[in-house]
Amino acid sequence: MERPNTIEAERLVREFKKGPRAVDGIDLRVEPGEIYGFLGPNGAGKSTTVLMLTTLLPPTAGTARVAGYDVVREGPDVRATIGAALQEAALDGLLTGREHLRLQATLQGLPRAERPARADELLERVGLMEAADRKVRGYSGGMKRRLDLALALVHRPRVLFLDEPTTGLDPQSRAALWTEVGRLAREEGVTVFLTTQYLEEADVLADRVGIIDHGRIVAEGTPAELKAQVGRPTVEAMPADERIADVLARFGEPVPSAKGVAVRLAGDADLTAIVRALDAKGLLVDNLQLHQPTLDDVFLAKTGRSLEGAGDEEEAASRGLAMQPAA
Repeated sequence: MERPNTIEAERLVREFKKGPRAVDGIDLRVEPGEIYGFLGPNGAGKSTTVLMLTTLLPPTAGTARVAGYDVVREGPDVRATIGAALQEAALDGLLTGREHLRLQATLQGLPRAERPARADELLERVGLMEAADRKVRGYSGGMKRRLDLALALVHRPRVLFLDEPTTGLDPQSRAALWTEVGRLAREEGVTVFLTTQYLEEADVLADRVGIIDHGRIVAEGTPAELKAQVGRPTVEAMPADERIADVLARFGEPVPSAKGVAVRLAGDADLTAIVRALDAKGLLVDNLQLHQPTLDDVFLAKTGRSLEGAGDEEEAASRGLAMQPAA
């Protein structure tokens, strides 16, 4: 009987000797066919978690199972089940895109007769057919990331790990990758574990989101659930006029605004009622905006900082694969 495409971790820890406790006892479960967005700044533990779940780094403590296989005791079974596109694409600049895919198909043990068709199918899927016979050293950054995704899909994995797959991509390449990831989950039932620093990416793609900070998961839920935890919508009016502020105060709690005056709406107050109240007082505004809570608001509320401006501790931890785990 085929095992479910789940990802599970219990009290998972990774501690580096003379280094940080990069992952500090996290619990998580990703359901079959789900896209799970893993958010956090550099140094939070995202990549270290992925390295453990993909068997590239042993846990210091705790357990993890991918597709039903233990990442420590059943590493070969985990690796046969998953696909992974990590932060650094391992590509050979002297090979073409097509040659990369055929080589990967050979390494994955696909029957010889299937390899050319599988390579063409994936090149078409990621939009690289026209560049298939060009050497990869001439590819743009976006093309390399798309080729890396195709390589991760050669053996039809049931679970896919994507570690910041769109970092540095132009908007068109990013949108194309989003489309393919969504299709994989929706049409093929692939479970996707996606780490990202792009809040928009998590909001668009993820069925559920986990926010990790200092090695611990500080929030988890659907994007809508997390945004609902932060609070109600905010209305902002410009210019900053005391009379306008008095009207807005009838509809909610005043909050800081760098450009004008703003309130966090209370109860069932809405923009239409505010416009009518301003009109009744004969007050004109240059701009009136309704701001819905965003994942950016959630992240700031849960961690006290934004994704931008975080340190690079996690990158250093990821490079520390040769370091011994602490006793």
